[in-house]
Amino acid sequence: MRKILIVGAGQSGLQLGLSLLAEGYDVTVMAARTPEEIRRGAVMSTQAMFGAALSAERRYGLDLWQDQAPPLQGLHVSLSAPPGERALRIPCPLDEPAQSTDQRLKMAAWLELFEQRGGTVHYQGVTTADLDGLTRLGRYDLTVVAAGKGDLVGVFDRDPQRSVHTAPQRGLAVAYVHGMAPDPLWPVPHVSFNAVPGLGELFVIPALTLSGPCEILFWEAVPGGPLDLWTERRDPAEHLRLTLELARRYTPWIYERCAGVELTDARATLSGRYTPTVRHPVAELPSGGVVLGMADVVVANDPITGQGSNTAAKCAASYLRSIVERGDQPFDREWMGRTFERFWAETGLAVTDWTNAMLQPLPPHVQQVLGTASVNPTVARRFANGFSDPNDFQHWFMAPDRAESYLASVAAG
Repeated sequence: MRKILIVGAGQSGLQLGLSLLAEGYDVTVMAARTPEEIRRGAVMSTQAMFGAALSAERRYGLDLWQDQAPPLQGLHVSLSAPPGERALRIPCPLDEPAQSTDQRLKMAAWLELFEQRGGTVHYQGVTTADLDGLTRLGRYDLTVVAAGKGDLVGVFDRDPQRSVHTAPQRGLAVAYVHGMAPDPLWPVPHVSFNAVPGLGELFVIPALTLSGPCEILFWEAVPGGPLDLWTERRDPAEHLRLTLELARRYTPWIYERCAGVELTDARATLSGRYTPTVRHPVAELPSGGVVLGMADVVVANDPITGQGSNTAAKCAASYLRSIVERGDQPFDREWMGRTFERFWAETGLAVTDWTNAMLQPLPPHVQQVLGTASVNPTVARRFANGFSDPNDFQHWFMAPDRAESYLASVAAG
């Protein structure tokens, strides 16, 4: 039985570990925190997951919250011009519901499930020296690094050919709340995407947290602009106050729904920023051992397109296929490189190109697409479903000529 070590216990690492167990591998996961420590900790992300990523979980019985998480029926896109006035509103229905489950709930339960299904977990932080020692001992046929935060990311070199940015593109601020009123214009659960051109975006995501259904208020602020109040971590109550004050000034249609909101718990806020970066997927350690990076260790995009957990799930599914197909052959450097390139071609490239484009001012052809979507449900639905499969955007959304051709075909019926 082949032995695989996964360092990191997030969406990608645990999904890969649990699916490998089901395929008959001997799997060890190294996790920095126990399930109870995760449940008692702060929120970690926003994690709106769409149909394609959710199906990757379902194949291995990991969809433990299917009947509890709010079924997100689509995206409700709003553009303000000038700030504070809604100029455009686009309901964009999804073919298959999305969902968002607090990772404190999800990762704690997945860790417990991993052990129940026969996996081994070592609860400890891992340094570069630790990782070097583990590979030097030769206990594992393959070591995968799935810890997207922390020092281990530094062992993977930045890929300058695939990394567009050298600085953070948004300041990020998240608050989980109870008590938000439904959207009177579209009362079903949905992701609300509110763009304040030139300044940033506010997302509202119905989710499931430790205390039940909730909403996530998520500001993305252009650095240095009036929304960018998140350069330092704030007290949770102050964080929520600023979140709501910005909504009052810039997205009043969202603020009107917030009269009764309160934080879901004492650790329900998160803020920070990072530079979107693509890294080389194979790292060589001082002793000569090689390890394979996955998901946001090697492809870290800004969350403006909501693709972090989706990309992690797809990366886990792609790596699983490559591992199983490898059989008894060695997991050498060449295989690691091919494994990443497969994932990059399947998912990483399209997500990265689309996300980087959405961080910029919307070009005329995208403005035309959104304007058409506001009056044409066919265009609106295709836009929404691109969040499940971003590869589709390459065919109609990303280039002016393809957008023009598509819109002409829709107009022609």
